[in-house]
Amino acid sequence: MRPISEAHVARQEMAVVEVAALDDATAFAAQELLAERCAIAAAERTVREPGEPGVRLRLFFELHPDRDDGEP
Repeated sequence: MRPISEAHVARQEMAVVEVAALDDATAFAAQELLAERCAIAAAERTVREPGEPGVRLRLFFELHPDRDDGEP
């Protein structure tokens, strides 16, 4: 998985979370739980790193999705 860059967290209300799980089903279940609580850019697939156990899933969060000050 590529490193998290400054662009991923350029604004104060942005966050990146990486989920490490045993399998795809567990990773996507964690994504569902988080999506119920805040706006996320949902991942469509997990990543398996050679030599490492389990899978990883990266999620991008908008911590203040109801903000109405003209910012995207």
